[in-house]
Amino acid sequence: QVQLVESGGGLVQAGGSLRLSCAASGRTFSSYTMGWFRQAPGKEREFVATISWSGSGTYYADSVKGRFTISRDNAKNTVYLQMNSLKPEDTAVYYCAATFRRTGSVDSPGLYGYWGQGTQVTVSS
Repeated sequence: QVQLVESGGGLVQAGGSLRLSCAASGRTFSSYTMGWFRQAPGKEREFVATISWSGSGTYYADSVKGRFTISRDNAKNTVYLQMNSLKPEDTAVYYCAATFRRTGSVDSPGLYGYWGQGTQVTVSS
């Protein structure tokens, strides 16, 4: 069982930066592929970024590529999402997710069995 707690959301002006953190419980954090998703009002949850269990592999949605960076610190059981050059369209609730599955589409919410409660990110124009 893994419990995930996100933090770091808030209100920022367009062009600004935020860093989200996701703290995980459990001793097997380093075994999980971790992902970030987001959901804006009235829209479906969408993939943002994912990082492999070792941290050596990352994958991003086209909409955030070059602006967002996902990283992890397995010693601290934490995954991060550094968000730069934020745009109003990045406004959403951001969720951290974990999966121990090694096959499947890493950009699909259905692959992930564990989710945090979400943290709100609001970007003003």
